Amino acid sequence: MKQPPSPSHEIHPQHPPVVPIPQNPFLPGQRLHRLVRRCPGGQFARYLCVGVFNTLFGYLSFAVVLTLLNAVLPARFLYLTVMLASVLPLPLAISVAYLTYKFFVFRTKGNYLGEWLKCFAVYGTGMIPGLVALSALTRFLQLIIHRNAASLHVVLSAVEHHLDGRPLSFLQHSATGKSMAGYIAGAILTGVSTIYSFVGHKTFTFRPGKRARQAH
Repeated sequence: MKQPPSPSHEIHPQHPPVVPIPQNPFLPGQRLHRLVRRCPGGQFARYLCVGVFNTLFGYLSFAVVLTLLNAVLPARFLYLTVMLASVLPLPLAISVAYLTYKFFVFRTKGNYLGEWLKCFAVYGTGMIPGLVALSALTRFLQLIIHRNAASLHVVLSAVEHHLDGRPLSFLQHSATGKSMAGYIAGAILTGVSTIYSFVGHKTFTFRPGKRARQAH
């Protein structure tokens, strides 16, 4: 007569089934992981390095032009001045970004004019929303700085004791309650545009042509 199966094997199987944990496809970390996985070896790392350089170059260009404009335009129009300071250095900043992306990140061959125009198109699609956001963020930061002017003055006074020469002169010129908001808003929007530009360049500016994709 056959022995009945042991109850312990029914209740406690030796290898219990593995139930996969459902993952949320909308988590930003997973989106970033998929984006990195689609990039050829080292491309995303190169983009981060080049992106840091282009971000600094773009922001310094913006800050220099904003400083020059603040010297001749009334401070009450800062929310408009930041928009002008963002547009004037844009051709140079885009051209520098195009060259660095082409030669150091995506490493494409030829098609200089076409890719250069596409690069302008990528930045152009985000220009109007970016300018509106820059102006609105500047007005918002002006309000915040005005409300915390006393605390800000204490911090700036402590920093001034450790500076001299041109750094001190630049701080005294830029770190006023009205003009400082423009520099902070420009830094925030420059960082956001760097992330946006990578997706645009990856999928549009430096995307291989149909023949190149078929060859691979």
